Amino acid sequence: MKIIRRFNFSFQRRFKLIILSLLFLTFIMHFALDFLSLPTTVPCSCPLENHPRAKTHMVRKPSLARALQDFSGSNGSSVDGSQMVKISEANPKVLNMSGRRYQGSKLASLFQHLLYNSQMPIIKKEDKLFKVNSEERFTLKGSDSDDWISAGMEFVLPTGETAADTYPTWLKFHMGITRYALYERQDPLVPILLKEMSTQRILTSVQKPGGTQLKLLLTFPNYGQALFKPMKQERNQETSPDFFYFSDFERHNAEIAAFHLDRILDFRRIPPVVGRVINITKEVRDITTDKKLLKTFYISPANNVCFYGVCSYYCSTEHALCGKPDLLEGSVAAFLPDPVLAKRKSWRSPWRRSYSKTKKADWENNPDYCQTVKVTPPYNEGTRLLDLIDLSILDFFMGNQDRHHYETFEKFGNSTFLLHLDNGRGFGRHSYDDLSILAPLQQCCRIKKSTLQRLELLHTEPYRLSDVMRESLSMDPLTPILSEPHLLALDRRLGIILNVVRKCFKTQGQHQVAYDDLVMLSKETNV
Repeated sequence: MKIIRRFNFSFQRRFKLIILSLLFLTFIMHFALDFLSLPTTVPCSCPLENHPRAKTHMVRKPSLARALQDFSGSNGSSVDGSQMVKISEANPKVLNMSGRRYQGSKLASLFQHLLYNSQMPIIKKEDKLFKVNSEERFTLKGSDSDDWISAGMEFVLPTGETAADTYPTWLKFHMGITRYALYERQDPLVPILLKEMSTQRILTSVQKPGGTQLKLLLTFPNYGQALFKPMKQERNQETSPDFFYFSDFERHNAEIAAFHLDRILDFRRIPPVVGRVINITKEVRDITTDKKLLKTFYISPANNVCFYGVCSYYCSTEHALCGKPDLLEGSVAAFLPDPVLAKRKSWRSPWRRSYSKTKKADWENNPDYCQTVKVTPPYNEGTRLLDLIDLSILDFFMGNQDRHHYETFEKFGNSTFLLHLDNGRGFGRHSYDDLSILAPLQQCCRIKKSTLQRLELLHTEPYRLSDVMRESLSMDPLTPILSEPHLLALDRRLGIILNVVRKCFKTQGQHQVAYDDLVMLSKETNV
């Protein structure tokens, strides 16, 4: 019996020792694993940004502003009063793009490239939209009617020693318009104008007459005006394939993205556009002098402030614009000079669609349609046809089928650029590439050499179009402006455009297809 007890005691003691040893080994193993998992530095004699281990894969997190937004309805704003946060500016040194960390700014590198710094023609007096007396200060001259100035409106004008100091930013923008573009490359006025349109106090809001959908005309304290297009569709919502192009919504984020894309392509033919959140109670309903607009305001069952305005499409309670509870985001576009001061001519596009549910336009049935356009004024001389092909390339990137007219400034005749206005029906479908938009390029097989070279540059990794667009759009107060599928679609569509050009090269030869506008610009510069 004693032997059995001694054996049991000895066995229990050894068992306890084994258990304690296992626990100790487990602790040692955990400690070793934690130590080995600490980040290590890989020695490298090469620069950090060029090292293969320098790129860090990251999980892309949505910005705080977008994470807080509540998309409870396709017609409502994405921001409410408790969700207003200040969006910080993008860090130019390290930018998170498409889940990857890039050192430096691709956008800045793009604008420093030789193609974006080539010589431009010397601007002569006749090349400017306005002749300005540099000694005349900006003042408001008396008029027969002051009805447009409401009582109590507090206008504030810049002051300064020189006459130019008294010009508000929007006027300086108008004065900078030439026959070649709306603004210069890297124009310092553009970011200032964007900042003012997104932050300045709104003195009055009225509905802009005409058009198929509701738009507001905003007036600022410096007498500047801008066009506000409210949010109607969520960023990640695609337009239904059953919708006709002429019945689609006008998207505020499409207007913003179009401006950035136009600038990246170096066209500079779209007026500056920026995103903004407005209080439709304080900044529209309470200050409007538009009685028709005022009558359309109401409180929804969800206790949100809504209105729908007066227009030919989508102006009813079924398509009302509602705040959260009264905050609504939209795009704010700079106004062009008054047509009384700078007349514009509207041109019907030769590749205009039929705007019929059953009929097709002539160009859709005739593959040789361009031969007729080439001999028809104003497309039979100058670069008007090539400018129209530039516009079709821009529209193809955006998926915009609604390009029935375009405008030019009358003063410059046929020797000027085309204004790229009304882009709200772009960026509706990222999963579908409508090749018919490229009909001018496909049928004419002509393209500017400068346009082609920039497209080829944007197809390379250091300047990839989706990356520079993502970075450019990140500077807007409503970022993100486009969903990731829309950004990636830009790269896909760029490849399609270049393939169309290559096919033209094979059938007609490179010299017949690529028009050397760079030589023409050089000649004008040396005159």
